[in-house]
Amino acid sequence: MISINENKGFSITFSNGWTVSVQIGVMNYCSNRDLETNPTWAECSSSKPCPNAEIAAFKGDEWHDFGSDTVKGWCKPDEILDFMNMIKEK
Repeated sequence: MISINENKGFSITFSNGWTVSVQIGVMNYCSNRDLETNPTWAECSSSKPCPNAEIAAFKGDEWHDFGSDTVKGWCKPDEILDFMNMIKEK
């Protein structure tokens, strides 16, 4: 399953039950973090490309642990793809 999240990212659930979240909007740990939030989240977040993203993964109440947090910010595209492939194989 693939879902859009508030027009600022997406999540994808793999057949193993794990979901990966990739976010590039206001208040996420990425270069778009401090964008102006007016007039709406959708307009400010979806109109600005971003060179990096915040990532996370979960299955039910279990979250992937990055060592110090359950999210990791400022990830570049190659790192995002590597993370998605790793989670897919859990």
